[in-house]
Amino acid sequence: MSLTRCFNIDDLRRMARRRLPGPIFHYLDGGADDEWTLRRNRSAFADYEFLPDVLTDVSNVRTSGRLFGQDIAWPLMLSPTGLTRMFHEGAELAVARAAEAEGLIYALSTAGTTTIEQIGRTITTPKLFQLYIFKDRGLTSELVRRAKDAGYAALALTADTPVTGNRERDRMSGLSLPPRLTWKSILGFALHPRWSLGALAGAKFDLVNMRHRVDLLAMGRKLSAYDGQLDQSLTWDDVEFLAKAWDGPLAVKGLMTPAQAVQARESGATAVMISNHGGRQLDGAPAPIDQIAAMRDKVGSSLEIICDGGVRRGSDIVKAIARGADACSIGKSYLYGLAAGGEAGVRRALTILREEFLRTMMLAGINDVARIEARHVRHLGPPSRH
Repeated sequence: MSLTRCFNIDDLRRMARRRLPGPIFHYLDGGADDEWTLRRNRSAFADYEFLPDVLTDVSNVRTSGRLFGQDIAWPLMLSPTGLTRMFHEGAELAVARAAEAEGLIYALSTAGTTTIEQIGRTITTPKLFQLYIFKDRGLTSELVRRAKDAGYAALALTADTPVTGNRERDRMSGLSLPPRLTWKSILGFALHPRWSLGALAGAKFDLVNMRHRVDLLAMGRKLSAYDGQLDQSLTWDDVEFLAKAWDGPLAVKGLMTPAQAVQARESGATAVMISNHGGRQLDGAPAPIDQIAAMRDKVGSSLEIICDGGVRRGSDIVKAIARGADACSIGKSYLYGLAAGGEAGVRRALTILREEFLRTMMLAGINDVARIEARHVRHLGPPSRH
């Protein structure tokens, strides 16, 4: 299969599965425990149906808007994903360039494999830096300063990771970083020479933005070794501190309830990313699409709301905005594209989603993204249990 024969995100997922060794694919694709939340993130969108307007002039459709005070071509951002180089040697730079080509915001993870500064000087599209808070608070302050100096437009604090979720796929595969050749894994790597050659020839798998202070991966330790560095005493006081230190657009990522959104606003945040970490943390957490409307009703227009989780179709974005979101963000969807074909694969993923988004707006009789309203979708009933 070639990228041009990939007509949806599931096609890219299948292509990525063929190109990645098993342990690497399952790290990308999996979730926590029974993966109920992972599945629910996606299936929840099917609980909403469209109520289209007809006889509406859609000869000229406006999709552009603003997010974090920045112009965006359409209401999507690329979520921060850690260890991106695991999936393709192009790593975060390939993703960032694709975001730039689409006029979208790119988010770099603290656990990225490309430096804050390299992303900052490579692309002109607005950038967000995602922050984990470590026990070493000096490292936290340093990361915030570096992001500010490198011209990042916004900061996002991830709040749902006091410990790493129970990702049983990774435990079963024995995944370690950097990936190691063992008797269990050597066949899988041998059967995927394109990935293996790229991994051997490219830069090292490394947490480059913190390696001078936290040497977690040099000995190929398990991913769970990361937990020992995370500050489990994180509270809303830390959000207040960050809001003052950053003095710019600040999102809290990982919130699920209206009360938490209000607390975020009172602590100085300007945005909320409704997220369950792609189903990789607390299994049994609700799907983000189901939480938008209640949160919007509670905070009004005082916070930007981003739906993070489960987006596989451009129509999902229209549904999320109709429920009250300002934008959606994607992680797995673009990583499938990255694994399938590097920067070209990410561009293919974004093209698919953009074309689906525009087509859905036209078929729903909506000619301006600002005119997507609650009346355009209807919930079918209580959340299904599947």
